Amino acid sequence: MRKRYKIFLFRHGQTTFNRDGRFTGQSEAKLTALGKRHALKIVRELKGEGFEVAIHTRLSRSKDTLRSVLKFHPECRIILEDDRMIERSYGKLEGMTHKSVIEKYGQGQFDAWHRGYEIRDRPPKGECFADVEKRVGKFIKDLKKFMMKNKVNVAISGHGNSIRLFRKIMERASRREVVKWVIPYDKVFEYSV
Repeated sequence: MRKRYKIFLFRHGQTTFNRDGRFTGQSEAKLTALGKRHALKIVRELKGEGFEVAIHTRLSRSKDTLRSVLKFHPECRIILEDDRMIERSYGKLEGMTHKSVIEKYGQGQFDAWHRGYEIRDRPPKGECFADVEKRVGKFIKDLKKFMMKNKVNVAISGHGNSIRLFRKIMERASRREVVKWVIPYDKVFEYSV
């Protein structure tokens, strides 16, 4: 029987944009004090787990959350950056509050842009869930090959919507389920490959 390797996937802690109800997307937003406490919960949840490789995106919230985790994992020798796990782009909506988008475009349009799966639901110059699923799917395929070739466990500091689609693929969930999920800041999702 072949050995199985583990993926530990977690979301960055709360940011100033999350706190303020803004579309963050791929914009920079710093962790709040609460976000730093979320990272410490991830640290505790991963205590006793081992991983040799860690992955973050180019955004500081992903790097800062992972930095907290790595303080307690000296066995992790390889740190990689991969933007296929970056947050969904909200395009022209980035930085706008949810409230202002609802006031300007209406609740129905907000809902389509916020939780829309199809291409018709893309925010202006942004991504829909189907777009994110494509890039996350390629990431997963490459990740599995990398893990098997190198015989390693991996920790990933991701973002809410990239995690949503990672979970969809790994858990074989339906689109209907996926759009309803809330991805918590302080939970580790674990998968074996």
